[in-house]
Amino acid sequence: MSDSGFALSTELGLWLVVLFGGAWIAFGWYLGRANKSHEDFALAGRNVGMALAAATAMATWVTSNTTLVAPQLTYQFGIWGMVGYSFAALGLILFAPLAARIKQLMPNGYTSGDFIRLRYGRAAWWAFIVISVVYAFGWLVSLGMAGGILLQALSGLDYHIGMSAILLICVGYTLFGGLRAVIATDFIQAVIIIIGVVLIAWFLIDTVSLDSIHSELSGEHPQLLDLLFPAAIMFLFNNIFFGLGEIFHSNVWWSRALAFRGKVAMKAFLLGGLLWLPIPIVTGFIALAAPQLGIFPPSADMVGPMVAAEVLGKVGAVVVFVVVFSALASSLDSLLAATADLVTRDFYHKKFNPEAGDRQLMRVNRYSIIGLGVLTWLFCLPQIATLGALLNFAGAFVASTIFPVVLGLYSRRITGSYAAVAMTLGTVLGLISYFMIGFYVAALVSCAVSASICAISLWRSKAAFEWDQLAEREESL
Repeated sequence: MSDSGFALSTELGLWLVVLFGGAWIAFGWYLGRANKSHEDFALAGRNVGMALAAATAMATWVTSNTTLVAPQLTYQFGIWGMVGYSFAALGLILFAPLAARIKQLMPNGYTSGDFIRLRYGRAAWWAFIVISVVYAFGWLVSLGMAGGILLQALSGLDYHIGMSAILLICVGYTLFGGLRAVIATDFIQAVIIIIGVVLIAWFLIDTVSLDSIHSELSGEHPQLLDLLFPAAIMFLFNNIFFGLGEIFHSNVWWSRALAFRGKVAMKAFLLGGLLWLPIPIVTGFIALAAPQLGIFPPSADMVGPMVAAEVLGKVGAVVVFVVVFSALASSLDSLLAATADLVTRDFYHKKFNPEAGDRQLMRVNRYSIIGLGVLTWLFCLPQIATLGALLNFAGAFVASTIFPVVLGLYSRRITGSYAAVAMTLGTVLGLISYFMIGFYVAALVSCAVSASICAISLWRSKAAFEWDQLAEREESL
């Protein structure tokens, strides 16, 4: 530990930020030179191969959630916290066949908003866009907050400096390189994350034995080992549907499905999900050592880096910084790019300037990235909630989109009016349950309500949507 009581000195924390930030921005600028059109910038030329595709799928899903919130939820819910969080891998795995279907139905598509508008019409599109924007900002703010929390926990650096730095870095290289830079940096970040997480877990088990951790928890905190802990069980199932909703609706994943080459999409998402599966178990396990080490963090989402830094010292703190920084960057850049695509494509191009040329679309896309970065910074300033609470608030929104998206891709009978009601009513009742019962049921309620309305549509509707309308109308737009 440094003289200040933190694992890293403030100066070292700043130098790490500057070095990593400068490297990523320079790399993004270098890769961005290959972008010759808006399609290159937004979808990496629709030619991403298997290795990069699997790496970007895994790395993007390793977020502040996995590296900071998984330890937080393990600290609060015990065994089910980390196991339940690992079930979010089902989102990537089950999205694999959907990605292949998306590529088949919309070979010229750009965004998830394109699909909702063409498949369901304007009313459902508006409901979907509101959900997407709320979720995107919730995730963006959580990632920005996580950068500040990380540096504050490890070096005592002011939260606002760390938060501002991570946003500036990610906006910088995304602005220069677009999705091409995002996917290339994700590949490097995926390698860093896997190696770093394994090293942290190895040294933790070597330093603090499993037997001693189990003895401490059994004697002083038995509920953390209780497999019948009611709130934890509810969280387990809630998190499954939250993860499905996050991936199924988000343009982060649709843009990748559309950018991947040929038949790569299904294999890439399946492999990415399997690679991601053990990571939250490893990162969550770290938190179980906190009571034995006498660590009681001021905020639960700081427990992961604090435990790792305590056990591993300065070298361990540097490893933690590198891993969490990579995880944050791999998600923040993806979300900036995908949300900017929605703004450019669904709002500017479709509603305000349908005649915009390729150069103009690239310019608007870059302005959108800057604007999103500034708005996220403003929302991050107050540090309004813990990461877990902020993220699970979005569960009430995204879980309502699961069945409208899946049925919209595979069933010709569900109609736009039912899809709009399913997403709207599911979100409203999910939010009510969030505030009246708890965050661990919001996604469950939202998904159940939405599924029920979609089932009614399948039962009553006589519609027969023609799939080729998606490709034909997309080409004509």
